[in-house]
Amino acid sequence: MLLSAIVRAALRYRLVVVLLVGGLAAIQIARLPGARYDVFPEFTAPTVVIETATPGFSALQTEQLVTDRLERRLTGLPGLARMRSTSEAGLSVVHLVFHGGTDPFGDRQRVAGRLAELGGALPAGIVPRLAPMQSSTGTALEIGLYPTGHMSLERLTAIAETEVRPALLAVPGVANIVMFGARPPQFDVAVRPRRLLATGFTLAAVARAAHAASAVLGAGFIDSGAQRLVLAPEGQARNAAALAASWLGARDGVPVSLGDVAHVRIATPPRFGAALIHDRQGLLLLVSSLYGANTLKVANQAAHVIARLTPGLRAEGVGVDPRAFTPAAFIRVALLDLGHVLLIGAALILLVLLVALRDWRAALISFVAIPVSLLAAVGVITALGITLNTMALAGLAIALGELVDDAVVDVENITRRLRENRAAAAPAPRLLVILRASLEVRSAIVFASAAVVVAFTPVIALGGVAGRLFAPLGIAYIAAIAASLMVALVVTPALAALLLGRGDDGRAHTPPIVLLQPAYRRALAGLERWGRLAAVLAVAVAAVAAVSAPLLQARFLPRFRENDVIVHFLAAPGMSIDAMLAIGRRVVGTIDRLPEVASAVMHIGRASMSNGHAGVNKAEIDITLSRTGNRHAARSTRRILDAVDGIQGLAWWTHTFLSERIDESLAGVTAPVTVSVYGPNLARIDVAAQRIAAAARHLPGVRAASLAATQAEPTLSVTLDRAAMLRYGVTARAALAALRIAYAGTVVGHVYRGTLVEPVVVTLPKALRREPASVGDLPVAASGGMVVPLRRIAQIGQTRGPAQILHDDGRRVQVVTVQTAHGRSAAVVAALRRRIAGLGLGAGIYVQYGGTAIAGGAARRSLVVHAGMALGVILALIALALRDARAVALIVGILPVAFAGGVAAVWIFLAGHLGLGAMVGLATLFGLTLRNGLLLLIHMRRLVLEHGMDWSAATARAAAADRLPAIVITASVTALGLLPLAIAAGSPGDAIEGPMAIVILGGLLTATLLSLFVLPVLAPRLARFRPPEDDGLG
Repeated sequence: MLLSAIVRAALRYRLVVVLLVGGLAAIQIARLPGARYDVFPEFTAPTVVIETATPGFSALQTEQLVTDRLERRLTGLPGLARMRSTSEAGLSVVHLVFHGGTDPFGDRQRVAGRLAELGGALPAGIVPRLAPMQSSTGTALEIGLYPTGHMSLERLTAIAETEVRPALLAVPGVANIVMFGARPPQFDVAVRPRRLLATGFTLAAVARAAHAASAVLGAGFIDSGAQRLVLAPEGQARNAAALAASWLGARDGVPVSLGDVAHVRIATPPRFGAALIHDRQGLLLLVSSLYGANTLKVANQAAHVIARLTPGLRAEGVGVDPRAFTPAAFIRVALLDLGHVLLIGAALILLVLLVALRDWRAALISFVAIPVSLLAAVGVITALGITLNTMALAGLAIALGELVDDAVVDVENITRRLRENRAAAAPAPRLLVILRASLEVRSAIVFASAAVVVAFTPVIALGGVAGRLFAPLGIAYIAAIAASLMVALVVTPALAALLLGRGDDGRAHTPPIVLLQPAYRRALAGLERWGRLAAVLAVAVAAVAAVSAPLLQARFLPRFRENDVIVHFLAAPGMSIDAMLAIGRRVVGTIDRLPEVASAVMHIGRASMSNGHAGVNKAEIDITLSRTGNRHAARSTRRILDAVDGIQGLAWWTHTFLSERIDESLAGVTAPVTVSVYGPNLARIDVAAQRIAAAARHLPGVRAASLAATQAEPTLSVTLDRAAMLRYGVTARAALAALRIAYAGTVVGHVYRGTLVEPVVVTLPKALRREPASVGDLPVAASGGMVVPLRRIAQIGQTRGPAQILHDDGRRVQVVTVQTAHGRSAAVVAALRRRIAGLGLGAGIYVQYGGTAIAGGAARRSLVVHAGMALGVILALIALALRDARAVALIVGILPVAFAGGVAAVWIFLAGHLGLGAMVGLATLFGLTLRNGLLLLIHMRRLVLEHGMDWSAATARAAAADRLPAIVITASVTALGLLPLAIAAGSPGDAIEGPMAIVILGGLLTATLLSLFVLPVLAPRLARFRPPEDDGLG
């Protein structure tokens, strides 16, 4: 009754319906350019990152004094799922991962509240800060700046800080700008120890004097009766000479200045990273997008800002590479390619409809229903806050088969009934015929659509990263199916009432396929004597598909064809930045000259206060492929690797940007397979991890295996002697403060020059800081104004200490990262489990596995459980629609046969790799076969129940002949619509749609033959349709 009321209203107000739908479609088209586009949905769980600078602290001190205290304070936060941290010299980074479904910004506020409660729990001067909330894909654009003349990196950094970075941060949606290779200027007060000892001053005294010299204080104003005079004192030292001339004290009545005991100059802080733009040292700016922002829009606006600044920068002697690395370009290329392919597919669909229906009006109605349904689905998913990303577009693409089916079935049935009505002796009113024809197939399609929607609910029910990645696919698919159902109920009848069956189009336009119906009936009659053979063949085909399907190589994620390659380097701990730069110049110079490469940039170590915390022995080359290189990506990657191969002492591996980000979100490191090693102490954990990494390197399919945390590095141990300190009257604070000032440097003030804020740092000269032997000469303040060298109160010796310390939920951990050949992760994990079981790692050592292989296994188990539940619901829907247990068994039994063509396509065209695209292709085949089978069997049942025909082979042939045009036209339109996608398989953005189209095309052959020849022959033998009074199902 409800369906009938909806269709009646659409026919009554047909002009209003068409105008309203047309207006809404136009509005939706106008809104598309402003929609949020992204590569992926936000696939990472809500994460809050806390960064804490710990200048002068070793990795062990950072862990014990900062990271441990932060973790204890943050444990127990509502919704907290996991806590990871990294402690290294000078930096603590804590990642708080929350359960999905929480408000990321609310999580951030709760973390800020806990941090505010720390009070004095952290060492003086140590202040944790919250990093900006970044999107899952992180970097939207990388920009290279390099000097073209004799400009220094210090001057280049100043230009970047004052001109470029503020302009980029003003772009809406930009979360942060990280700079690699920055050399910010600072005022260095480099103390000369011998002069300091000669004058009797201490390092602390120098620090106090430098602080006083760089002080900035306001003086208020003077009210002098009729006017107020504002006092504007100018006393701060604004250059190195003024600072050097500042008062330190006096000895024997002679003034002593800072310049008498220190070399005061403008210098740069110790380097923790560097960057190469092509083969020139410069700055690499990484523009990251805000959580939930439109990544493509952020990248485009940032590029426009750089384009506006470029003329001025070049005039200053700054070279600019505005798109040194553009991960967001993948979105643009993918959308353009997908748009071109869909336009070609749309043209082919329209052509087939015109030829098949031989009526431009009927073809137009069928064709219009498809984009209207897609636009409605886009409106739904954007209203739900889902970005138009690869997964959402894939969901719309895989719904194309059902959308075509909906459009063709309705129009074909209406035109057939109008044609029959014109030939009748007493024709019924045209609108009544359209109403009956619409409702005749609609109930069957509602059941079929509901079953297909239920089939996709397991995708939405997935948890973790897999759920966040794939849920938009399922939601977009269901939205498209629901939109198509509404269009078929409202828009198609309204358009049919306006365009079909009136005026001079009343003549019969017999579609060519209708002329085949008599021959088709005869073919079915001939096949009936071979019914048993048809059943045996169907079972055999299904058995072959069932046996071969488990042999397919399942993949958690497809291989995304991007226009980039990322090469990671890992050198031995302790390698200097200069050595890494020398290697980088050689490698980047070679790669940059390849015709397949458009751009190559390298960054080493870490940027100041960035989310990354790599040591200086780690580097990354970000490579953008040219159009030629992208067309031949495999060959391009091999040539790039040839340039890297052969470098002694380096481990290296490659990634693409998207796969790396997914790996990192799964395990916190950029590797498809990880083994987390836990134990009672760092030394034993490292030994066990090294043994696991060595074992992994010898496994088939493993490209590289390394430890995530940098191993022990050379350390100079300074242990204070309490007895000696007591003799000389030295406090521990005085000794430690002297060490910190001398080697870490202490910021004692700032000099303000225009928009630049330059710190004043008291430290030792760089030459002395390079000599371990000079540590013992460091002057330390003692009682009675005495000064003693550090060696008299401390034992100094070389040892080794941890460079990085990792925590997982508060436990110390070392992570073995294993780089695998694509598609081999699951096999590597299985082999690694067996190998580790026989290693005998020792008491207290245990491991946990992670990465895409583990996540894929969990996702598959979840899919199996939810698919079983969905199957029960689908069976109930089929039983409700058919009301015959044998008919239900028949349609369930023939479904595996439809998969045979899809499985064969996977083996032949996809080399046996069952990726996400192939899986959704098989799911789409399930939907198409189920719809065709249900519609055919329900039509058979209708002929018996409503038209009074006896249930027999003749009735089955009549029903099949009635459905012949719709089945053939749907299969033809679907095949030609998907053909461009299949041909373009392997293009950027086509990693899901391409394999999906190939599988559907392969399966359409078996599915169509099944619907046309097998089901009509088997139905009379197995199904039992009876009039209502004798219907066993009631």
